[in-house]
Amino acid sequence: MSERGKTIKKRTEHTMTLERPMVTRHYLMTWDLDRCVGCQMGPSVCPKNALTHVDGEIVDGRMVIKPSVDVDPELCVLCGICVEICTVHAISITVNDQPENPVLKYDAFPEVRGHLNFDKESFDFSLKDLVIGNCPTNIISYDPEKDTMVIKYEDCIRCRQCEVASNGAFKVTQRWQGSVELHRERCVEGCLACADVCPTRALHINDQSELVLADYYCIKCGACMHACPIKPEFSEEEFTFESQGLTLTRSFQKLVNPEELAIKVERWRTQPTDIKSAAWIEALRKLADDKASAVEIDRKRALRRKDLIVALRGHTLPQFTKDKE
Repeated sequence: MSERGKTIKKRTEHTMTLERPMVTRHYLMTWDLDRCVGCQMGPSVCPKNALTHVDGEIVDGRMVIKPSVDVDPELCVLCGICVEICTVHAISITVNDQPENPVLKYDAFPEVRGHLNFDKESFDFSLKDLVIGNCPTNIISYDPEKDTMVIKYEDCIRCRQCEVASNGAFKVTQRWQGSVELHRERCVEGCLACADVCPTRALHINDQSELVLADYYCIKCGACMHACPIKPEFSEEEFTFESQGLTLTRSFQKLVNPEELAIKVERWRTQPTDIKSAAWIEALRKLADDKASAVEIDRKRALRRKDLIVALRGHTLPQFTKDKE
């Protein structure tokens, strides 16, 4: 029987794919499960509820199996919303073997990836090794022939590590403004799982084996909240909005136990956009905290240099069930 038009799911230890071969368009969506941090942003905004969060496993306070995501091929329409929302670029989509995101192509969703700029003229190249070693995603390198830094912009997660390490020669605008709070007095004793899943080392373990938050690096993915044994609890709330002359009613999950959490992440706003589609308005409401329209961030606050160095000191994550191939 022909597989044309049917969505085919494959999952291995490191990747998950959905493939839909059609007459003129061949869709392929890929999840890099090694890069995925189980943040729940994708499941939160999926318009078809096709994505579900998969819990990790904590042993003796350390994350030994990472949290991730699963997808129902019968529900997924390969719209690409999760691709654009993913803060760590763990999801990609191609059409006819070429990168193409349907919701971006048809202006149903904005690009919300933040910005990274490198000013070669102001960069002190004696810092190049510090900048390269500081990047948690290994997307910065040095080209000796051209005497410049090379950046894989499409894989940058906008963590600001390079900005601090370069004394501002790299300038980063993160996709989300918001806040993160660590309440160590509420932590489960001996638990360091949130540091194990943090993709930016905003949460890390210092030389005294203590959990430390360097909030300037936080990209507001929220993976730490869902890795923590003290789980966030939500209530289902309705909201209405106008789109193309229609009044639409949707639901979102509202956090109800913020005072119990050891780690709490809030998203207040993202970059301005001219896209005002129903899909974007709905996604924004599901991801942003109630303070989204009322709170301003103090941009003057920055991490001190010594905190940067602490975050770099060989605090490697524990090995998961098998080493990455």
